[in-house]
Parts: sequence; structure tokens; C-alpha cells
Amino acid sequence: MAAPPAIPRRGLFIGGGWREPTLGRRIPVINPATEDTIGDIPAATAEDVELAVAAARSAFLLDGGSRWARASGATRAKYLNAIATKIKEKISYLALLETVDSGKPKDEAVADMDDVAACFEFYAGLAEALDGKQHAPISLPMEEFKTYVLKEPIGVVGLITPWNYPLLMATWKVAPALAAGCTAVLKPSELASLTCLELGAICEEVGLPSGVLNIITGLGPDAGAPIASHPHVDKIAFTGSTATGKTIMTAAAQMVKPVSLELGGKSPLVIFDDVADIDKAVEWAMFGCFFNSGQVCSATSRLLLHEKIAERFLDRLVEWAKNIKISDPLEEGCRLGSVISKGQYEKIKKFISTARSEGATILHGGDRPKHLGKGFFIEPTIITDVSTSMQIWREEVFGPVICVKVFKTESEAVELANDTHYGLAGGVISDDLERCERIAKVIHSGIVWINCSQPTLVQAPWGGNKRSGFGRELGEWGLENYLSVKQVTRYCKDELYGWYQRPSKL
Repeated sequence: MAAPPAIPRRGLFIGGGWREPTLGRRIPVINPATEDTIGDIPAATAEDVELAVAAARSAFLLDGGSRWARASGATRAKYLNAIATKIKEKISYLALLETVDSGKPKDEAVADMDDVAACFEFYAGLAEALDGKQHAPISLPMEEFKTYVLKEPIGVVGLITPWNYPLLMATWKVAPALAAGCTAVLKPSELASLTCLELGAICEEVGLPSGVLNIITGLGPDAGAPIASHPHVDKIAFTGSTATGKTIMTAAAQMVKPVSLELGGKSPLVIFDDVADIDKAVEWAMFGCFFNSGQVCSATSRLLLHEKIAERFLDRLVEWAKNIKISDPLEEGCRLGSVISKGQYEKIKKFISTARSEGATILHGGDRPKHLGKGFFIEPTIITDVSTSMQIWREEVFGPVICVKVFKTESEAVELANDTHYGLAGGVISDDLERCERIAKVIHSGIVWINCSQPTLVQAPWGGNKRSGFGRELGEWGLENYLSVKQVTRYCKDELYGWYQRPSKL
């Protein structure tokens, strides 16, 4: 088992340097797999947010924006590529830090860090390509005008990110925002901030211009809310709960400030009776809900099984679930680590007990693994005999809990799949590809997977509908999140336009 890393004591990263929070308060960092206190992070307040926003605004406007906002995309790309290089150099260390901070298996944390580097590289490429897209002409039906389009950075952006993929979710926002020419104030979750603070150290190492990225840690009401309501923050991008998303929208609305929101989910995975390889479908069902301990906004946590295969499928699902290695996340081969905190652990346990009290059956799991006496661990849990009125069907658990319903017809499966206030993702597994394409068109979500669950590709758009939010991250759509489109039109004729009569000359 790998040794836990030393936890560096960091301050707030503001204006390219480090400072203690104004009130001097700090928040303990708890390793959720051991329940040990392993360090602390700064607890910022509104006063610190003021300093961070001022640093970001100064960096955006410096020398008329020529240092960053109006620099060439190629210039910004050099910094993004340098950050990616540093991430690669520090992957092992960053992964260990992420593991002890969030409880996710070390292998998953390593994969996350690979994705972080790839995301910075991808947006470095889009930053360079942006130069060639400026002054794009628009075809007009008249000769006297010429029009082109400029794509400009929105300004200072507030980026508020969650704890389930701490550095990766931050990177999904930081990389495109910086590629676009924005300057940013990043506020990661207080439950897992260590790797985001290390991103500040990396920015310092590569010489990112002062104030381009500022990193504030602290509690949501103290540090997140002042960012959302700040008059000099031009846009908010948030990933987290639907309830917090509503609060952010309300604050931003007071200044007609644009927001993009990636919120909760209760995604369906529909499996038909024509699947030839049951185990292949079972693995995707498990990966769709148990990966990252189920702490995934897009988790396909509502499993819909055709009645002809339901019994056989569930037998295999239980067998596979019993085989998952649940252990300290630093152990080799760990496939299910802890959940993030005691609060989340108790919330998940309450969901399970409520499902039981409402008449559902806990087919497998539902408890702490017997071989683990401490840490916030929950067995992979499979719940059957679920009705559509139950809490477990309607609300997001954000843990390794999957609920199951059986269907008879394709139309019934679609109705059940869409029976949710959320609309982030969904999936269908069938050997009939025409059916899969048909289902993909009618599932009400921003993402649909065919014969798989959860692949997340930096090149493809990510985001949802309904109470799962709006706006898209990743791909070119992620860059557009942080760009404003400006029309520039020129009158080309030498003579007067001729709308008004020229005054007579005496």
C-alpha cells in the first residue's frame, strides 16, 4: 500500500501569491477512509473574495487586456500546456493527495489526473485555434456593409466546483475559461480542496500572470455566496446540487449575470432482453452506479430491466457486487473506496433505511462492510421492489446505491426512464442498434450512452436538461461558455447613406 503523502499547508492563492485568510480561520481536512485529521485549509470570507476578485479584474484589464484577455490564443496556450506538463510530472503525488482527501481508489485518482492533463492540453489547442476564428466574415445580401465576428472573453468568472472529482471538475472550468482569455476565481468544495490548492502552486511554477487564476477555499455561505453575488464577477459556472444551483441563479439574477449550471441527476439505464452477453451488461450497470462510490452526478442509478431477463440479471449483479474489493483506497486493486464525509455517509444510510420502510427490498448491501471498522464505507447496494412514488426512485442519493424496476415493453421503458425531474444522462443496452438509436432520441437528457455507461470524453459536450441545469462543458461547447460574441459592421461606400436629405448649400 502506498504511503500517505505529506499534506502541504497552503494559504489562499490570490494575485499570483499566497496569503492567510483575513480572519485567520482554517478548516480541518479529514481522510474519509480513516476518519483521521490530516491537515487543514484556509477558511476564506467575503473580505478574501474581494481581494481575489480585485486581483482577477486587475489581471483582466492590465495594459488594456493585452497581457491576457486580448493576448493571442497561442500565448495563453503556452501556459495551459505548461500546466499540463507539470500535472503529468506530479501525477503520482496529486493522485495520492486526491485519494486521501476524497476517499476514492488510488487507481481512479490516477485516471483523474491523466484526464486533468488531457483537458488542459485540449483547451490549449482550442485557444490556438481561436486566433484563426477571429474576424470570421458574415455573408450579407447588400454590398454597402461588411460584417465580421469577434469572440471575446466574458471577463472575470467565478468557478464553484464540487468534491466528487475535485481537481478534474475544477479543470473542466479553469482550462476553457483561461483558454478564452477570462480571469478566474475558483472556489472548490471545502470537503476536498487539496489538489485545487496544488493547482495554484503549479500556476506559480509556470509563471502564470499574476491574478489570472485565484483560488479561494472555504465554506459555501462564507466564500461561495460572495463570489456569486459579486458585482465585478461577470459570470458564474457552478457544478453541484440543484438546491445550491437555485440559490446561485437567484443571486446572479439580481445583476442579470450569466450562469451555467451542472446539477444533480437520477439517470436511467435501460437493459433489454435481447442482450446476448449478460455479464457485459452487468458490468456496465455496476460501473454506471458504483464507480467513484456512486458519487457521480450522471450515475445511472435507476436500473430498468426487461421482465424476461430481470431475475437472471439480478442474480449476476449480486454475484458481481459481492466480488468488488472494498478497502482502504490506497490498497492495490481497491475498486470501492469511502464516501466523502460522515454527513454524506449518514445521508446515504438514511436513503437506504427510508427505502426499506417504504416497502422496497434491499437485495444486497446497505451496510458498512464487516471487515472495515472505521472510515465512511458503504457496501454497493441493490434495491428492488421499488415504486415510482418512493424517495429512492425520485431523489439523487450520490452514493453506491442502485434501484431497480422491471418493464414489459419499450414504451413502458421510455416512460419510466423519463419519469424524473432531472435530465443529465441516460443509457440503453441492447443488441438491436436501431432500438438503441430510437431510445436515444426520446430519452430527455443531455447525454445518452448506448451499450455502456459513464464514458466522459473531453471532446464531447457535457450537460443536462430540466433540473440538471443548463449550459455545456467540455469540447468546443466548453470554450463557448466563456466567450462573448461581438458583431463588427463597417459601411464601405464613399457616398452618403442617403436616408436624410443633405442641407442646401448657400
